[in-house]
Amino acid sequence: MYVMGIETSCDETSASVLNQDFRILSSVVLTQDEIHAPYGGVVPELASRQHITSIVYVVQECLSRAKLKVEQVDAYAVTQGPGLIGSLLVGLSFAKGLAYYFEKPLIAVDHLEAHIESAFIEHKKVPFPALALVVSGGHTSTYLMKAKMDYRLIGRTRDDAAGEALDKIAKFLSLGYPGGPVIDKLAEKGNPRKFAFALPHMTDGSLDFSFSGLKTAALRKIEEHKISKKSPLFHDFLASFEMTVVRALLANLTQAVKLLKPKSILLCGGVARNKKLRQRFTELARKLRLTSAIPSPEFCTDNAAMVAALAIEKLKKGRKPSLSLDLNAYPRISSFTPSSKKRK
Repeated sequence: MYVMGIETSCDETSASVLNQDFRILSSVVLTQDEIHAPYGGVVPELASRQHITSIVYVVQECLSRAKLKVEQVDAYAVTQGPGLIGSLLVGLSFAKGLAYYFEKPLIAVDHLEAHIESAFIEHKKVPFPALALVVSGGHTSTYLMKAKMDYRLIGRTRDDAAGEALDKIAKFLSLGYPGGPVIDKLAEKGNPRKFAFALPHMTDGSLDFSFSGLKTAALRKIEEHKISKKSPLFHDFLASFEMTVVRALLANLTQAVKLLKPKSILLCGGVARNKKLRQRFTELARKLRLTSAIPSPEFCTDNAAMVAALAIEKLKKGRKPSLSLDLNAYPRISSFTPSSKKRK
């Protein structure tokens, strides 16, 4: 069985083919960094237009690398949401067309659940229950999994996501786009204890996240200390801000571990590429005596391999695929997404 995944939720156009044993036969990811860099962030209209331009090439290249003809694909999987609605519709429409023309099953996949699945691509034996921390530019969420494909939303950001906060500070300092990886690299030269930031926390006792206050505090310090690329405190500031984001994420995760007592913890999403976060996450797992799993960097960012992998899981669990063309995209977590139905 060959399953092709298609991912266009934001600014990466990606296609991948996996077989029934989850072996990746090909994975193609085409980024749009150069297009969005002048604006310091993703411009939704430009993103969707570029997906239209790129998707045929990406799918053809994916098939070529897998050494398959399109007729040999047994099922198609596509990201349905959450994400940028225009970008999602490009991938969803293209996948619908392929499934309809070749009369093959079409499996819709939730983007955040696919990120969680990315941890299982390389880590097959993760004990359950597992607690997954999903951190990206648009999402910061925790999910409890009592078994494979059993997602219970425990906490999510109420305002800025962690990656979004990093990107906004990078944009304010004119560091380039995407800002998170730039800060990750520059912060290596700084002292993370130079600037003190209060850790954000929820006063209502929930496990939700909030990074808007931390972002505002960082902007205030930039103005107060006149931080710029030429400032002697430049690298110290970035290291301190980055470390505070990491500490906030792991403090929330630690609280969730104490309450829910999982056997393993997972780190997923684009921000999971951050070196400090990966290191501190691994240290925390060791300290708490929990199994940990982090995808390789290429599977942290948006990619179609995780989409295809989750689709295969669904097929193996007996989930019936669809030939219906009624599937629609959804831009954010809402009452009709699979995960939020299980939220308490």
